[in-house]
Amino acid sequence: MMTSNPMLCALQFAYEKHSFDENFQTLKHLVAQTPHKSIVLAPELCLSAYPYERMEEAAQFSERTLPELAKLSTCKTLALTLIEKTQLGYLNNFKLFHDGKLIYTQAKTKLFPLGKEEHHFRAGVPDNIGIVELNGIKIAVLICFELRFTNLWEQIKGADLILIPAYWGKERKMHFEVLTRALAIANQAFVLCANSADETMAKSSAIISAFGHVTSDDAQSLIMYPFDRFEIKKMRRYLDVGINHNVSIDSL
Repeated sequence: MMTSNPMLCALQFAYEKHSFDENFQTLKHLVAQTPHKSIVLAPELCLSAYPYERMEEAAQFSERTLPELAKLSTCKTLALTLIEKTQLGYLNNFKLFHDGKLIYTQAKTKLFPLGKEEHHFRAGVPDNIGIVELNGIKIAVLICFELRFTNLWEQIKGADLILIPAYWGKERKMHFEVLTRALAIANQAFVLCANSADETMAKSSAIISAFGHVTSDDAQSLIMYPFDRFEIKKMRRYLDVGINHNVSIDSL
């Protein structure tokens, strides 16, 4: 079902040196400032960062917060990643909540070697990265390091909105800004990226239009810009690279 264009909201805050509870309170405070019907993205692992010495505690905290995260999505859409424990090991799982319900989960498939993620997390299956449809908007997600793999860009062509939750270091700030903008232009889609504001992180959270226009502010904890279906249709009609023919893998 087609609805009006939602507001896209990128959250940007520091959380590495704060407790899980403090981070959750920050998340709730920022989500409360976003409009009804908005799509809100938080940075990667915004409740815990990468607590390799406390993985079990982080996974338990994630499990306890699921019901309240669902409530936070009442009258809006909320997206973030959490540490979750499975029979195969710990996963960095993307969660998409909409109108009070968890509607989609996707595990991070490309683990960052410089952060030694492969020693602590189990990688997801790349074939499971796809497109989900919500209120007429086709949505895909690439989690942080996955942004560097252009074969995954091809895999999600046809998405109208690509979410990038990230924990991206400031030494590679230019890479993050160039890759997210290039993804928006190449896939003729809006890109909503949310990155950590910790001292060692790049910030650069942004909403990037299908034309490549960037809305970003490193000084703000909440960045907003309206989604525009017409801009996507115009880009794909007049600069036709065949994206219109892709369809979503699921409809919610």
